[in-house]
Amino acid sequence: MLVYRITRNLYANDLSGMGARLYGGRWNSVGQSMLYTASSRALAVLECLVHLSATLIPDGFCIVTIKVPEDIFEPDTDIFPPNWNAFPEPDILKRTGDFFLKENQNLLMKVPSAIVQEEFNYLINPFHPKTALIKVTDVVPFTFDTRLL
Repeated sequence: MLVYRITRNLYANDLSGMGARLYGGRWNSVGQSMLYTASSRALAVLECLVHLSATLIPDGFCIVTIKVPEDIFEPDTDIFPPNWNAFPEPDILKRTGDFFLKENQNLLMKVPSAIVQEEFNYLINPFHPKTALIKVTDVVPFTFDTRLL
């Protein structure tokens, strides 16, 4: 299975989840390592764009294609509140992601995108034993279209 992420060139081969550990995310608390990826290149672009400043044209980015085993946990989204996709996110999302990491039963957690709910992100547990099977298969320079900014 292939997943995608947009990142700065410097971090193209970094699958440690360090950024999420340092800053936290929708699906993890600060201190919890998790690698955020998307089911498509287009979704990866959107997920990256929501974190960038509209006043600065970002450069030095790439699209990373990652091959991962299909070892997937899907949380029951019926337990999420109606505003699960709001910003800031409800705490239950971080608790769900932290539980996924703590249990360490699956390599991936499949979650709906907060931007396009019918699309999915795949969150990688960098401490799962199957991380040894993850392969970066392609790294392509990426420039954001200024019309998106």
